[in-house]
Amino acid sequence: MSSDTHQLMSLLKSMGVNQSAIIAVEDVKFDEDFRKQCEQNSCGSYNKNWMCPPGVGPINELKEKALKFKQGLLFQTVYALEDSFDYEGMQEGIKNHTEILRKVLDYIKSGRFFDEFLPLNVGPCTYCGRCAFLDSQECRFPEEAVSSVEAYGIDVMALEKSYGMSYNNGKNTISCVSLILFNLKLS
Repeated sequence: MSSDTHQLMSLLKSMGVNQSAIIAVEDVKFDEDFRKQCEQNSCGSYNKNWMCPPGVGPINELKEKALKFKQGLLFQTVYALEDSFDYEGMQEGIKNHTEILRKVLDYIKSGRFFDEFLPLNVGPCTYCGRCAFLDSQECRFPEEAVSSVEAYGIDVMALEKSYGMSYNNGKNTISCVSLILFNLKLS
């Protein structure tokens, strides 16, 4: 592990991330069924967000984009819920997880750790209060926009299991996952 990735892992731990791993992109399994869940509008963001289908682009192009990277930083946070119907608690957990992702991205940008990187998060991009997609306008902040792992068709459960991470973390919890694909900076 490089000193840059070691620093990132330490940062994640200090932010309360429950599980993390540096992964090889060749270990990522893509499955169009995850993308089909997007198309069935499971989260309510289909055709409403530039970083969700169909605005984010065809799955074959996204897979090709992802496979240009060599490694990834996979991390998960876990939040307790009052019960399995605690929608507000789920939304709060996703919001908190996304804040951690944003801090990590700011840290990465400030240190110029990677030649290039591709952040993926749980659920739709929430950078803007209202996505420009809804107003038939281009994305206002393309450098800040983050797509979901589901939109890319990534089998997060299989990826976590292959790196010894648990996907389900118990009754009345929500587990949120981010994956930042990257290529290390060449010295």
